[in-house]
This record gives sequence, structure tokens and C-alpha cells, in this order.
Amino acid sequence: MTDTAETEETAPSEAASEERYGHPVTYSRGQQVIHVPREQWRSTAEALFADNWTMLTDITAVDFLSYGPARKLPAGIAPERFEVVASLVRFDNGDRIRMRTQVPESDPTVDSLYAIYPGSDYQERETYDMFGITFEGHPDLSRILMPEEWVGYPLRKDFAQGVIPVQFKGPQT
Repeated sequence: MTDTAETEETAPSEAASEERYGHPVTYSRGQQVIHVPREQWRSTAEALFADNWTMLTDITAVDFLSYGPARKLPAGIAPERFEVVASLVRFDNGDRIRMRTQVPESDPTVDSLYAIYPGSDYQERETYDMFGITFEGHPDLSRILMPEEWVGYPLRKDFAQGVIPVQFKGPQT
């Protein structure tokens, strides 16, 4: 059984004075979470890489359409519809850290981390394909899961759910 302090996110008021790389920090599931302004996304990733955070394990997005402004974020961080999340690892001590940035629906763009972490290639493409968030500076930001002619972004919460009829066959003999 895990300690609840490791599984629940620390309320922003409890970590309001803590900063890392000049940005507010909270904790979630035992990991530090840096809340980075969108315009400093790439420069913060460069600083992390210089400090030996050399492996980007994941980059994705979250659509907070139904949550609105009621989400818990540190003071000074305005909630937006989308949030891009990157998870990083240090090999020298095994620590993990997450970067989160708010991305507005009216301008769903954020800088690509491809030049720093080439392994982000397919993850940024998948995030673009599923959420419609554009990664500025990505060398080939094209669809990776959906057909090129597909209209819309399936993981957005306002994307219309489709129905595909299931065809059943009799037992094979």
C-alpha cells in the first residue's frame, strides 16, 4: 500500500513557495512537477537537459474542457483548455520530473522539443494527431495514427463520438 502523500497531488498552496528552474513546483505521485509558461517550454527543457535530465520518456496532452478554471494550479498559472505534459528521467540518480504547460484553445501551439530530445518525434506527432496541438519547429508534424484526410482530433473532449456497427458471424466449424 502506498502512502497517500505519494499518490495525491500536493495542493498549490502547500508548495507555493517552492520553485525549480524559476517555475512553481507541485508534487504528484512522488514526482516533482514544474509548471512552465508556454513561452518558456523549450528554454526550460534545454536547462533540464543541461542538468542531466537526458531522457524524455513521454510527451502528451490533456484536454480539460469539462474542468474549466476550477483545476488546482499554482498561483500565477492560468488554466487553459489544454495542457502539454513531458516526463523526464535522470540516469545518474533515477529521479523523474514532469513539465506541464497550459495551452489555450485559441492558439494550440507549443515549441517542439525534438532538437533537444529527438525521441519526442513520434510522441509530438501523436499529440498533434489526437489533440490538434501544433509543435512549432518539429521537422515532420504530420498525422501518425489517423489518415491524412481525417477531419478533427479524436482525443478532444468535444470530438463527436462515432458508432461503428459490429458484425457478428456464426461459430466457425
